[in-house]
Amino acid sequence: QVQLVESGGGSVQAGGSLRLSCAAYGYTYTTYCMGWFRQAPGKEREGVAGIDCDGSTTYAASGKGRFTISQNHAKNILSLQMNSLEPEVPAMYYCAADFDLRCAFPRDDSNYWGQGTQVPVSS
Repeated sequence: QVQLVESGGGSVQAGGSLRLSCAAYGYTYTTYCMGWFRQAPGKEREGVAGIDCDGSTTYAASGKGRFTISQNHAKNILSLQMNSLEPEVPAMYYCAADFDLRCAFPRDDSNYWGQGTQVPVSS
C-alpha cells in the first residue's frame, strides 16, 4: 500500500526559506510523477511543482525561480525547497503521486495524497 508522509512545515518569516519533504512508502512503480500542491483556506488546491520519473520538472508561475522540486531515488523522498517566501495566510502543502503514467502534475483525482503540512508565512 502506497503511503506519502510530508514533513518540514512550520512558521517562517517572509523572505525566508523552508524545505518540505515527502517520504514515499510501499511503491515499486518505475513510471510515475509526483508533485506538491498547496491549499489556502477557502481556496481550491493548486499545483506548485511537479516532477516526472525522468526528472522533468514543472512549476506554477507563483513558484518559478523561487521553488525547487527534487527527488532522492535511493531514499524515496520528494523535496520542495522554497526560498523568498511571501507573506500569506497559513496554507496546507500536500504531496501527491500518480503511478503507471507520465505527467507534469499528479491528477486531482489521484488516490495517492499525503496528509499535508501547514506553512504559515508571517510578514
